[in-house]
Amino acid sequence: QVQLVESGGALVQPGGSLRLSCVVSGTTSSLYPMGWYRQAPGKQRELVASSYSSGWKHYEDLVKGRFTISRDNAKNTVYLQMNSLEPDDTAVYYCNAPKSPYGLGHQYSYWGQGTQVTVSS
Repeated sequence: QVQLVESGGALVQPGGSLRLSCVVSGTTSSLYPMGWYRQAPGKQRELVASSYSSGWKHYEDLVKGRFTISRDNAKNTVYLQMNSLEPDDTAVYYCNAPKSPYGLGHQYSYWGQGTQVTVSS
């Protein structure tokens, strides 16, 4: 059974940094694309960044240059380094993996429980 467990969320001041972690169990994460999504109060869940086994990475425009997605295959863990955080980055952040035949972002793919990031002074 595949499980995704996020951690690292916290309250941080604007301009600060956080690193989120997603530990994957039940499968070898390096074989699959992995994604980070977020959902702010009253808004739909949105893609933040994704990483593919080829090494290709994608970032949404709102986080380009500030966030970095990375993997540690030995630890079966995916990270999201977030710098220059802004109040609009406040959301619950979710780790995501595909679940055949459902790709990244699908409601029936694998999701973690989420970790809260709050950016406020």
